[in-house]
Amino acid sequence: MAILEVSNLVKRFGDVLAVDDLSFSVAPGEIFGFLGGNGAGKTTTLRMVLDIIRPTSGSIIVLGGTPDRRKAGSIGFLPEERGLYSGMSAIETIVYFGRLKGMSASDARSRGMELLERFDLAVRAKSDIGDMSKGMAQKVQLATSLVNDPELLMLDEPFSGLDPVNQGLLENEILRASERGAAVIFSTHVMQHAERLCDRLLLLRKGRKRFEGTLEEARAQLPASLTVISRGDPRSIPGVAFAHRNGEAQEIWQEWRVELEPGVAPERVLEHCTANGIGLRRWDERHASLHDIFVELVGGEGVEQ
Repeated sequence: MAILEVSNLVKRFGDVLAVDDLSFSVAPGEIFGFLGGNGAGKTTTLRMVLDIIRPTSGSIIVLGGTPDRRKAGSIGFLPEERGLYSGMSAIETIVYFGRLKGMSASDARSRGMELLERFDLAVRAKSDIGDMSKGMAQKVQLATSLVNDPELLMLDEPFSGLDPVNQGLLENEILRASERGAAVIFSTHVMQHAERLCDRLLLLRKGRKRFEGTLEEARAQLPASLTVISRGDPRSIPGVAFAHRNGEAQEIWQEWRVELEPGVAPERVLEHCTANGIGLRRWDERHASLHDIFVELVGGEGVEQ
């Protein structure tokens, strides 16, 4: 059974259509990438799942029922707008959020110290949040979303502002949550993290779904390209949409930049060359990156590789 099921979701703010007939589901143990540029509707959707705002129409089933703040004990959420209370220590902050999620103070403290140890912050457990660096404070806030071992973990632009080391730590926590069976959904406009982590992806543009599926299914949306050095002209090969020769025409071995028709596998072209005696000295395949796919289907504004 899906941990989260969204069906035909619509959200309007006056004349602005923020979410437009959106449907998707996330299963236990699945890492689901919620991708879109600024203003795509990612944060609005997550807030509706949390029952912070209500949809205009459509339905949300989370943990077997409609959104309800009483389900907080089974949900972890890292908001895009980071905000912790200055004047509280790191461990006090984690315990406070654990208590909000129905944990006992002792369980929240024990789990909080375990997380701080894992995040190399145990020695700063009693330090005031206001005295911590931005990176340290972000790790404390991540701990507040993990303290209750949530069944559904939602992270809104979680990599924003983190250095490469802490980005790696966050990726490990996402994988760890997935391995213990949590459904993980994270929104981002940084394609490299989604490419490495996600089992499935959803691409949003102006609140409307442009694609949903695996990375391989996303790559199939754009044709593969090749660089080949051959003794024959690849333009006549079935499945080749375009071929441009690099170098002089009189050379026996010629380098070609080849683009295949959508859906054509490079292996099919290679088999044709072998079967028809087309000599090859070089064969380099290039599949579309997630960044390429995003730019093609959604547009490139505000997107990082």
